[in-house]
Amino acid sequence: MAASIAVVELGFVQECEPWRLRSPQFPSKIGGRPAWLGEVGVPGPERMQCGVCMKPLAFLLQVYAPCTGSFHRSIFLFTCRDPTCHRVAENRCYRVFRNQLPRKNDTYSYGPPPDSPPPHGEHVTSFQLKCGLRLCRVCGCLGPKSCSRCHKANYCDRLHQLMDWKSQHKVLCGQEFDNQQVEVADHGFLFPEYELVTEPEELDSDASLDADSTMSQMDVESMTSNMSSNLESSMDELKLSEDELSAMAKHENEEDKAFSRFKKRISIEPEQVLRYYKDGEPLWISIQNVPSENDIPKCECGAKRTFEFQVMPQLLNHLKVDSLQESIDWGVLAVYTCSANCNAETRYIEEFLWKQDVPADTM
Repeated sequence: MAASIAVVELGFVQECEPWRLRSPQFPSKIGGRPAWLGEVGVPGPERMQCGVCMKPLAFLLQVYAPCTGSFHRSIFLFTCRDPTCHRVAENRCYRVFRNQLPRKNDTYSYGPPPDSPPPHGEHVTSFQLKCGLRLCRVCGCLGPKSCSRCHKANYCDRLHQLMDWKSQHKVLCGQEFDNQQVEVADHGFLFPEYELVTEPEELDSDASLDADSTMSQMDVESMTSNMSSNLESSMDELKLSEDELSAMAKHENEEDKAFSRFKKRISIEPEQVLRYYKDGEPLWISIQNVPSENDIPKCECGAKRTFEFQVMPQLLNHLKVDSLQESIDWGVLAVYTCSANCNAETRYIEEFLWKQDVPADTM
């Protein structure tokens, strides 16, 4: 996925052979276990916890997005599986990491990735990186803890160790088995795995990017400011004045317009699950909870973060998270990354995500 583009690239899910979603293929993918790019600085369990419940996060997706100065570059997104953590305006149940490598590195070939399955078979899931680090058998993240009996299975957290013990390891532990060749049990923790493929967005003439079909950040802030001013008119014994009723009607009208613009824009390609538009503007689903420049924290290097891509609500249809009770949900997940693309060759640098929920009156 090229970063130096002037148009939006749309992402779609697609099924493919499992080996094409492994690290040597530099995939963009959804679900399953992360296909780590660099093997140095892989985030440990302390960085992979939900900020709400403190449980281990699940891999949601990764986007392979090289750019000037970074021959290999991937953005990784993780989220909590507990739907109760996905409250309105709650961002702490997500983590975003950026990693990059030069073309000449110690892990991958200088040439293009192989176009055939590895010799050991396409269905093998490896839980050990080339550098020797071992991964959790449940989530595929760094697994510093090992089974105290057989020392063959590794885990990121006691919770995942118990999960694997009940599903599979209770039977295997103590036996002679090759940890790299045993088919892994379905723990019910991972999201379904797909390849993420992209293509440029093609717009109809009446859906083009002009002042009538999209809102800039300045437009949203100006609109919000005007509505706030109108709503400051006084109340008399809890009776709304004519000005207040007018302001409320205006707010509802502008909200409807924003949601209509969103639906019209995506109606051309309704199956899109991701929109990649580096240094552009997100396509917001609402005028509510739109971040200002001050809401986006700067990178640890001091550079400002700019928008890179957004995850669309259509992805939820592929994750099998629907529930009669509470479910994981979002309107837009907007990912912001370091504008200077600062050094992430020896570590995974955390970036920023802003979640915008679907307005209640449009659901």
